[in-house]
Amino acid sequence: MNIERATPELFAALADAQFQIENASKNAANPHFRSRYADLAEVLNTVRPVLAKHGLSVMQSTAFDGAMVSVETVLAHSSGGSVSSTASCVPAKTDAQGVGAATTYLRRYALAAMAGVAQEDDDGNSAAHTKPAPVVQSDTVVQEAMARIAAANDAAALGEVGAGLAKLDVDEGAKRKLRAAFTARRKALEAA
Repeated sequence: MNIERATPELFAALADAQFQIENASKNAANPHFRSRYADLAEVLNTVRPVLAKHGLSVMQSTAFDGAMVSVETVLAHSSGGSVSSTASCVPAKTDAQGVGAATTYLRRYALAAMAGVAQEDDDGNSAAHTKPAPVVQSDTVVQEAMARIAAANDAAALGEVGAGLAKLDVDEGAKRKLRAAFTARRKALEAA
């Protein structure tokens, strides 16, 4: 991953966005492997609105050199910062269909990785269109997270806190409380 043009504002926005992005639902089927997956459109529809809300955009460029398909994914912030990553593979076939399939595959996986999303599991719980209830964390865990938010003294530190918050498995009420505190702290740091 290339982070030479990354900025603290980009990392803070990405952390805030990743805290809000949900995993992509597996909406397509692969009959050859009898498996389900989230197609490119589903991944885009999952991440774009949340990224845009935080001043982030995604661009993907493709290349084929006759042997290798490559996709460069750039995540850019409205402040001017960006990070990028290139994914490459040898397509199963080098005709237009094979190159196109490899390109779509790489775009889907690269975008999901850049945004930090995974595909929802397609076991019985997701087949019933219900999500498993999150593990309720004790008030102490939420209070500790609130203290880390308040102690962040710059955008980079807040971005690190946000990355940790995204990993907490808490109920919706706690998520709203943490999200509000995170956003308020980010605005306070921007105003300072």
